[in-house]
Amino acid sequence: MKNWLNAFIGSCILLLVACTPNNVQKDEKLADLFKAAGVQGSFCVYDNGTGLFTVHNLSRYKDSAYLPASTADIIIALIGVETGKLTNEQMKMNGDSITANAAFVSSQIPYYQQLARSIGKDTLKRWIDSLHYGNKSQALLVDSFWLNNTLKITADEQLGLVKKLYFGQLPFQKRTHDIVKKMMLQEVNANYKLSYKTGWGFLPNGKSLGWVVGWIEENKHPYFFVLNLEGDKTLDMLTVRKNLLMNILKEQGFLLGKR
Repeated sequence: MKNWLNAFIGSCILLLVACTPNNVQKDEKLADLFKAAGVQGSFCVYDNGTGLFTVHNLSRYKDSAYLPASTADIIIALIGVETGKLTNEQMKMNGDSITANAAFVSSQIPYYQQLARSIGKDTLKRWIDSLHYGNKSQALLVDSFWLNNTLKITADEQLGLVKKLYFGQLPFQKRTHDIVKKMMLQEVNANYKLSYKTGWGFLPNGKSLGWVVGWIEENKHPYFFVLNLEGDKTLDMLTVRKNLLMNILKEQGFLLGKR
């Protein structure tokens, strides 16, 4: 037990928080929700106010890396704005009728492939290296590195990324942070604001892999989360992924504006 706690504490440097064994708790009820959904995976929510991590499947969360799929649109959009290749969230690509924001929300792969090509391989690689994004694979294909199981990232690294995005701690201008944060916003009501980016890809073994990474704000307080799940290649990922996220958040006491 001591070994994994030490490793986990070390990994939390990415989050710029002081992790101790007392900051990590397991919620066994989450395992039941994954089982009911017919998938396996991991989930973590981080309370920025208390420094508490609530985790399901800790070893998968901190040690297992997977293709980012369309969650990589976060960094592609950030790099695009910073380099001037993406002027704002309403920009349309040549010959495309969809905006950057709409393509981001619905994970329209061709839009972000075109944006990645306009940024260029060398520029993307420099930024990926400086961001320490995932395994920083040297064999990047400019318009598919996030889809082909070349570049891989852990759920822990995903959580660190969205936390830094929220607080403007990435090596980008404030305007760049603000535009991509606006693109992350998916739901707003009287009880909460829910911001996230989804991803859906396929593992080398053919299984379907899904991501939801982001944060929920209640009473102006942010909680950061990462959901990673996998199942059969025929899995209705769009439905299962969203339903599982909302069920987990509800079980954790969110969605009612009382956190």
